[in-house]
Amino acid sequence: MTEIGRGSGSEGQGPRNVQTEPEPWLRGTHRELDPIVRQFVHSMEQVEEDASRWCAGLTNEEINARPMELPPVAFHLRHIARSLDRLLSYAEGKQLGETQLAAMHAEMQPDTTTAGVLQELTQSLVESKRKARAFTPEQYRDDRTVGRKMLPTTVGSLLVHCAEHTQRHLGQAITTAKVLMAVRGQRR
Repeated sequence: MTEIGRGSGSEGQGPRNVQTEPEPWLRGTHRELDPIVRQFVHSMEQVEEDASRWCAGLTNEEINARPMELPPVAFHLRHIARSLDRLLSYAEGKQLGETQLAAMHAEMQPDTTTAGVLQELTQSLVESKRKARAFTPEQYRDDRTVGRKMLPTTVGSLLVHCAEHTQRHLGQAITTAKVLMAVRGQRR
Protein backbone atom coordinates (compact mmCIF):
# COMPACT_ATOMS: atom_id res chain seq x y z
CA MET A 1 0.00 0.00 0.00
CA THR A 2 1.14 3.55 -0.48
CA GLU A 3 0.25 6.68 1.35
CA ILE A 4 1.07 10.16 0.31
CA GLY A 5 3.53 11.90 2.59
CA ARG A 6 6.18 14.58 2.54
CA GLY A 7 9.12 13.13 0.77
CA SER A 8 12.73 13.82 0.05
CA GLY A 9 12.08 15.25 -3.39
CA SER A 10 12.72 18.90 -4.20
CA GLU A 11 11.66 21.01 -1.25
CA GLY A 12 8.23 22.55 -1.75
CA GLN A 13 7.35 20.24 -4.62
CA GLY A 14 4.67 18.49 -2.56
CA PRO A 15 3.81 15.01 -1.39
CA ARG A 16 5.19 11.79 -2.82
CA ASN A 17 4.40 8.11 -2.31
CA VAL A 18 5.88 6.39 0.74
CA GLN A 19 5.14 3.03 2.33
CA THR A 20 2.83 3.21 5.33
CA GLU A 21 -0.54 1.94 6.56
CA PRO A 22 -3.36 1.01 4.15
CA GLU A 23 -6.32 3.18 3.25
CA PRO A 24 -9.06 3.52 5.90
CA TRP A 25 -11.33 0.85 4.38
CA LEU A 26 -8.52 -1.71 4.68
CA ARG A 27 -7.65 -1.07 8.33
CA GLY A 28 -10.33 -3.26 9.88
CA THR A 29 -11.84 -0.36 11.77
CA HIS A 30 -15.46 0.46 12.64
CA ARG A 31 -16.53 -3.19 12.68
CA GLU A 32 -19.40 -2.20 14.98
CA LEU A 33 -21.03 -0.37 12.05
CA ASP A 34 -23.09 -2.00 9.35
CA PRO A 35 -21.34 -2.23 5.96
CA ILE A 36 -23.02 0.82 4.36
CA VAL A 37 -22.32 3.21 7.24
CA ARG A 38 -18.84 1.71 7.68
CA GLN A 39 -17.94 2.47 4.06
CA PHE A 40 -19.42 5.95 4.43
CA VAL A 41 -17.23 6.60 7.48
CA HIS A 42 -14.17 5.16 5.74
CA SER A 43 -14.80 7.40 2.74
CA MET A 44 -14.95 10.47 4.99
CA GLU A 45 -11.72 9.40 6.72
CA GLN A 46 -10.04 9.05 3.32
CA VAL A 47 -11.18 12.56 2.39
CA GLU A 48 -9.81 14.03 5.60
CA GLU A 49 -6.44 12.31 5.23
CA ASP A 50 -5.97 13.04 1.54
CA ALA A 51 -7.25 16.63 1.65
CA SER A 52 -4.82 17.35 4.46
CA ARG A 53 -1.98 15.54 2.71
CA TRP A 54 -2.43 17.16 -0.70
CA CYS A 55 -4.07 20.50 -0.02
CA ALA A 56 -2.86 21.81 3.35
CA GLY A 57 0.45 22.93 1.82
CA LEU A 58 -1.20 25.09 -0.82
CA THR A 59 -1.03 28.83 -0.40
CA ASN A 60 -4.20 30.90 -0.19
CA GLU A 61 -3.57 32.02 -3.77
CA GLU A 62 -3.04 28.43 -4.98
CA ILE A 63 -6.14 26.98 -3.31
CA ASN A 64 -8.23 29.56 -5.21
CA ALA A 65 -6.29 29.32 -8.48
CA ARG A 66 -7.80 27.97 -11.70
CA PRO A 67 -4.94 26.37 -13.64
CA MET A 68 -6.01 25.59 -17.21
CA GLU A 69 -9.48 26.93 -16.23
CA LEU A 70 -10.02 23.95 -13.88
CA PRO A 71 -12.28 24.59 -10.89
CA PRO A 72 -10.15 25.59 -7.91
CA VAL A 73 -9.20 23.18 -5.15
CA ALA A 74 -11.20 25.39 -2.75
CA PHE A 75 -14.34 24.76 -4.82
CA HIS A 76 -14.00 20.99 -4.63
CA LEU A 77 -13.36 20.99 -0.88
CA ARG A 78 -16.24 23.39 -0.20
CA HIS A 79 -18.46 21.38 -2.53
CA ILE A 80 -17.66 18.20 -0.61
CA ALA A 81 -18.54 19.87 2.69
CA ARG A 82 -21.69 21.58 1.50
CA SER A 83 -23.03 18.78 -0.70
CA LEU A 84 -22.69 16.35 2.22
CA ASP A 85 -24.85 18.70 4.28
CA ARG A 86 -27.44 18.87 1.49
CA LEU A 87 -27.48 15.15 0.68
CA LEU A 88 -27.72 14.12 4.33
CA SER A 89 -30.59 16.57 4.79
CA TYR A 90 -32.42 14.70 2.05
CA ALA A 91 -31.54 11.38 3.69
CA GLU A 92 -33.06 12.70 6.93
CA GLY A 93 -36.25 13.49 4.99
CA LYS A 94 -35.72 17.26 4.95
CA GLN A 95 -35.70 19.74 2.11
CA LEU A 96 -32.99 22.37 1.82
CA GLY A 97 -33.14 25.62 3.73
CA GLU A 98 -32.19 29.09 2.52
CA THR A 99 -28.80 28.94 4.26
CA GLN A 100 -27.93 25.70 2.43
CA LEU A 101 -29.02 27.14 -0.91
CA ALA A 102 -26.99 30.32 -0.37
CA ALA A 103 -23.93 28.23 0.61
CA MET A 104 -24.34 26.13 -2.55
CA HIS A 105 -24.37 29.23 -4.75
CA ALA A 106 -21.18 30.52 -3.07
CA GLU A 107 -19.05 27.39 -3.61
CA MET A 108 -17.07 28.88 -6.53
CA GLN A 109 -16.27 32.19 -4.83
CA PRO A 110 -12.49 32.62 -4.58
CA ASP A 111 -12.57 34.38 -1.23
CA THR A 112 -11.24 31.75 1.12
CA THR A 113 -8.03 30.78 2.84
CA THR A 114 -6.49 27.32 2.83
CA ALA A 115 -7.00 27.06 6.58
CA GLY A 116 -10.60 28.24 6.31
CA VAL A 117 -11.63 25.78 3.62
CA LEU A 118 -9.89 22.87 5.39
CA GLN A 119 -11.60 23.81 8.66
CA GLU A 120 -15.01 23.88 6.94
CA LEU A 121 -14.27 20.49 5.39
CA THR A 122 -13.15 18.95 8.68
CA GLN A 123 -16.22 20.21 10.52
CA SER A 124 -18.46 18.86 7.77
CA LEU A 125 -16.80 15.44 7.83
CA VAL A 126 -17.24 15.16 11.60
CA GLU A 127 -20.91 16.14 11.36
CA SER A 128 -21.51 13.89 8.35
CA LYS A 129 -20.09 10.84 10.14
CA ARG A 130 -22.26 11.62 13.14
CA LYS A 131 -25.38 11.88 10.99
CA ALA A 132 -24.59 8.71 9.02
CA ARG A 133 -24.17 6.70 12.22
CA ALA A 134 -27.76 7.59 13.17
CA PHE A 135 -29.16 5.58 10.23
CA THR A 136 -30.01 1.89 10.62
CA PRO A 137 -30.10 -0.80 7.95
CA GLU A 138 -33.89 -0.91 8.38
CA GLN A 139 -34.04 2.66 7.04
CA TYR A 140 -32.03 2.06 3.86
CA ARG A 141 -35.09 1.27 1.76
CA ASP A 142 -37.04 4.27 3.05
CA ASP A 143 -38.11 6.54 0.22
CA ARG A 144 -36.67 10.01 -0.04
CA THR A 145 -36.81 12.80 -2.61
CA VAL A 146 -34.08 15.10 -3.86
CA GLY A 147 -34.29 18.68 -5.06
CA ARG A 148 -37.10 20.88 -6.25
CA LYS A 149 -38.14 18.22 -8.72
CA MET A 150 -38.51 15.76 -5.82
CA LEU A 151 -36.57 13.05 -7.67
CA PRO A 152 -37.04 9.62 -6.06
CA THR A 153 -34.30 7.79 -4.17
CA THR A 154 -33.78 5.96 -0.86
CA VAL A 155 -31.80 6.55 2.33
CA GLY A 156 -29.33 3.82 1.35
CA SER A 157 -28.81 5.28 -2.11
CA LEU A 158 -28.16 8.71 -0.63
CA LEU A 159 -25.54 7.34 1.77
CA VAL A 160 -23.77 5.47 -1.04
CA HIS A 161 -23.97 8.52 -3.29
CA CYS A 162 -22.44 10.70 -0.55
CA ALA A 163 -19.42 8.40 -0.41
CA GLU A 164 -18.87 8.11 -4.16
CA HIS A 165 -19.60 11.78 -4.93
CA THR A 166 -17.20 12.85 -2.20
CA GLN A 167 -14.43 10.63 -3.59
CA ARG A 168 -15.00 12.01 -7.09
CA HIS A 169 -14.48 15.59 -5.93
CA LEU A 170 -11.57 14.59 -3.71
CA GLY A 171 -9.83 13.14 -6.78
CA GLN A 172 -10.43 16.34 -8.73
CA ALA A 173 -9.06 18.44 -5.84
CA ILE A 174 -5.93 16.26 -5.65
CA THR A 175 -5.37 16.41 -9.40
CA THR A 176 -5.66 20.20 -9.39
CA ALA A 177 -3.34 20.39 -6.36
CA LYS A 178 -0.79 18.30 -8.27
CA VAL A 179 -1.02 20.68 -11.24
CA LEU A 180 -0.48 23.64 -8.90
CA MET A 181 2.53 21.96 -7.28
CA ALA A 182 4.02 21.26 -10.72
CA VAL A 183 3.54 24.89 -11.74
CA ARG A 184 5.08 25.99 -8.43
CA GLY A 185 8.12 23.82 -9.17
CA GLN A 186 8.52 25.33 -12.65
CA ARG A 187 8.56 28.87 -11.22
CA ARG A 188 11.60 28.21 -9.05
